[in-house]
This record gives sequence, C-alpha cells and structure tokens, in this order.
Amino acid sequence: MSLLFIGIDPDTKDKASPTVWVDPERKELVFQGWKPSPELEAECAAFEVPGHAKGIPDHEAVIRIPARMLHMIREACNALERADVR
Repeated sequence: MSLLFIGIDPDTKDKASPTVWVDPERKELVFQGWKPSPELEAECAAFEVPGHAKGIPDHEAVIRIPARMLHMIREACNALERADVR
C-alpha cells in the first residue's frame, strides 16, 4: 500500500495531529484524528439510523477532525475522483 499524503492540521504544535491521506489502491480516504471524549463516543454509539446498528463495532473507530481541515478532505475526495490517481 502506498498512501498519498494530503495534509496535516495546520495548527499542529506537537507533531501528533490529525492527518489526511488517500489510499489510491483501495479508493479510500484515510484519517488520523483525535480520540473522542467518552461522552462523544457514547453519543455516537447510541445514535440510531435506519440500516445502521447501535454501537461501534470493534473494527471501527470514532475520530475527530477539526473543521479547519475541510479543504484537505475536499482535496482528498478530488484526488480519488481524478483518473490520474495510481
């Protein structure tokens, strides 16, 4: 797997910040983000929508990405849509 780095939180201070990549092989967005508070994780786990079970499966995670990174997420989406993504 060879990830395409898109960007890192511009407000990073400790070199351990939210990051956005693209996985061109799998055609997926890849995020590194902050762990949620226990309250937020519980709220997400309790949320019900049609076709989605309550809870967070062991193979999934809730992460937080700051809104100031929206342009990076858009760039990652655009990269996946381009024909030149390897």
